[in-house]
Amino acid sequence: MTSKPTTTRAVRSQAGAKGDGPDNGGGDGHAMSIEAAAESLKDSIIHSLSGLNTIEADIVTLVRKTVADTLHTGGAAAGELVNVIHHVVMGTIGAAEQVGTGLTMSIKSVAKGVVLGVHDVGGDVVEAGAETVRSLIKHAAAIGSDVGTVARRSVDGVIEATVEVGGNVAQVAKGAIHGAIAEAGKVSNMAVRTVKEVLSGIGGSLGEPVETTQHTSARAHGAVKKGAAASH
Repeated sequence: MTSKPTTTRAVRSQAGAKGDGPDNGGGDGHAMSIEAAAESLKDSIIHSLSGLNTIEADIVTLVRKTVADTLHTGGAAAGELVNVIHHVVMGTIGAAEQVGTGLTMSIKSVAKGVVLGVHDVGGDVVEAGAETVRSLIKHAAAIGSDVGTVARRSVDGVIEATVEVGGNVAQVAKGAIHGAIAEAGKVSNMAVRTVKEVLSGIGGSLGEPVETTQHTSARAHGAVKKGAAASH
């Protein structure tokens, strides 16, 4: 009579032991599914970033061709160059607003494309860099974009293009920085301080501190023009 309860307890014990197996297996499976999800997320992000790189490269190509074709047709005189840059920047900002992606992604590509396009037709890349940065800051500020971000990414684009074509990076970068600060002076004192802060690292790497005031924007712009003409 005593063997029956003992058997029942043994059966229950065995059932419990068997039940532990799937729970442990489920735990391992859960851990594996998290690892798989993390790996899938990584692959998706890599794919998305690759897509962004492709988009940026496409913008550079489009802007470069537009600038080169227009200047080749209309000439690369200073006035024409400013006019072309103005319209290219306006077109870019209009496209960004329509798509709703903002300017952050396209600013650097536009700046790079403009300098490359001007270089393709033998134009003055120093003046092109300075005017591009000025125009981007001017129009971006008009729609409420962050001036500091615009200044940094546009100068980065100008420098990247200059490196690619083997130009004088220090000279082009200095012109772009002075142009950025001068244009920021037309926006506000706060904009000047912001631009100086975000560009201070670049200025330091060039061995020239980023120093100018918001009250000398016109003179700074004239200096960039004069230096660009001398370089050309």
